[in-house]
Amino acid sequence: MSKIFIVIFAALALGLVIYSPNIYKLYRLANLYNEKSIAKNFININNIFSNISSSIPASEKPHIFETKDFDLPEKYSFEGEELDLKEGLSHFHTDGLIILHDGKMLFEDYWNGNTKDSKHISFSVAKSYLSALFGIAIDEGLIDSIDDNVTKYLEDFVGTGYEDVKIKNLLQMSSGIEFNEDYADPNSDINKFSRASAKGQSFRDFAKSLKNGREQGTYNHYVSLDTQVLAMILESVTDMPVREYLYKRIWNTIGTESDAYYITDSTGADMALGGLNATLRDYAKFGQLYLNRGSWLGEQIVPQSWIDDSTTPDAPHLMPNAGDLSSNEWGYGYQWWIPGDPLTDYTAHGIFNQFIYVDPISNVVIAKTSSNHRFRSEREYSKAAHIAMFRSITKKISNTNFQ
Repeated sequence: MSKIFIVIFAALALGLVIYSPNIYKLYRLANLYNEKSIAKNFININNIFSNISSSIPASEKPHIFETKDFDLPEKYSFEGEELDLKEGLSHFHTDGLIILHDGKMLFEDYWNGNTKDSKHISFSVAKSYLSALFGIAIDEGLIDSIDDNVTKYLEDFVGTGYEDVKIKNLLQMSSGIEFNEDYADPNSDINKFSRASAKGQSFRDFAKSLKNGREQGTYNHYVSLDTQVLAMILESVTDMPVREYLYKRIWNTIGTESDAYYITDSTGADMALGGLNATLRDYAKFGQLYLNRGSWLGEQIVPQSWIDDSTTPDAPHLMPNAGDLSSNEWGYGYQWWIPGDPLTDYTAHGIFNQFIYVDPISNVVIAKTSSNHRFRSEREYSKAAHIAMFRSITKKISNTNFQ
């Protein structure tokens, strides 16, 4: 073997050692939603994204749910048909499902390589966590009022589209900011945001680039960056990252069993709009906290009034089926969805069908993780079908005499 060949071979080998992990991550990122790998990817986000936060530790006193036996209903009613529930769970590529009733676990199961220890990405379910933290910060006097403008807390947003936007309108996705959140459109704002973040632009700088499109507080339109701006306000008044405030005020107190983490930007800011990764059991605990109106084992963590306001539409444009006043079929509170008909249940929801569903009437919480590769093409259909499945489950629970 010639010396030149040896040198070239050594250089190539060194290059593979140095760059192959990054090349592999780029490949995984490009195939994040690929049907064959999506389920595996959603529980291995830390191996795909370059920027990951430090861990949110498990609770010092983990809470283990008492269990009871319960069989899922065979059917659910949707669009005038009686459909097979298990087939529905399979069709929407369910990764995990937990059902709680009266604080007891009736059902827990996992599919597609998931286990009780899998840390599954939550996507926009994370927004509901941010809402809870915001309510706590207001209760602690760190934020004066949700009627304050953004720039009272973020002076560097003067001159941006967010300058005169009220905090309440951020919470209710009614900021008036122009934003296209269509994941199926490669030129949408949400996909531009993803590409900009991958290239190293901070969440803060991207948010500053957005413009006003209509009068705030008049139209319900989903803008994920609104949540990220709320997170910036929260970090400014607490003087700590979102993950640290989450641990101190909620995570440790509600008996989480596992650690968790966020995707971050290049500056280390947590992706509060959708980057939380945790286990299904711990997502279920957050749902139980809301079912308990912010109380956990007798300790009030989130103010009751905040829970009520967060899950109640308070204006025509926030009601379910608001028509020309909204771009969404569901109603909206403070980072929580209200499906409607009736207005009694509510849900956190993330793309690809992540859910923390709460029904106060039947005392039921349903936590569900999914890797529904069809989500882009059946978005509204899949959302509505899930509510139909959840309501069929709550109906059977209400008609069951548990011993």
